[in-house]
Amino acid sequence: MIQPIYLYGSEVLRARAQEADLSDKEGLAALVQDLKDTLVHSEGCGLAAPQIGVGKRVLIVDGTGMTDVYPYLEGFKRTMINPVIVEESEKTVEYSEGCLSIPGIYCDVRRPASMTVEYYDESGEKVTEELDKFACRMVQHEMSHLDGDMFVDHVAPIRKKIISKKLLGISKGKVHTRYNTKIK
Repeated sequence: MIQPIYLYGSEVLRARAQEADLSDKEGLAALVQDLKDTLVHSEGCGLAAPQIGVGKRVLIVDGTGMTDVYPYLEGFKRTMINPVIVEESEKTVEYSEGCLSIPGIYCDVRRPASMTVEYYDESGEKVTEELDKFACRMVQHEMSHLDGDMFVDHVAPIRKKIISKKLLGISKGKVHTRYNTKIK
């Protein structure tokens, strides 16, 4: 079911999400379906459970809509339950990031260039995967949401000052989106 996306300023986006109960197969399946439906509706490339108001360590990413820019994302769709970063590269790269919870704002953010992540997939199987390039970036961005962290927390102080009025407006609901939003 399509859920509203919580906006910057919502408490759920700043709380550390709790591990998902892998034995709750029905609840997890419903949460994952809600994430998928909401992501498709909002035309994003990733979504974490806190962004739909659920404080669980679950995220989805879908890079298939960006293959014109990043051909290597062909077929890159992941559901990650209780993901953990096992290793990150010392080398970093900078990409412009945006977020469905912070509509209309894009900033360059520096993050590790590659990482190894462990997670459980939708069938409950444990997966270890090495990621790089934009696939790595999408997962890092969504994993940050699970820790109550947002991309604007990683921008240069001067950039943060420049966008502060827009962030305040978003936190008060003064934003127009093509998808349903909520602040709480």
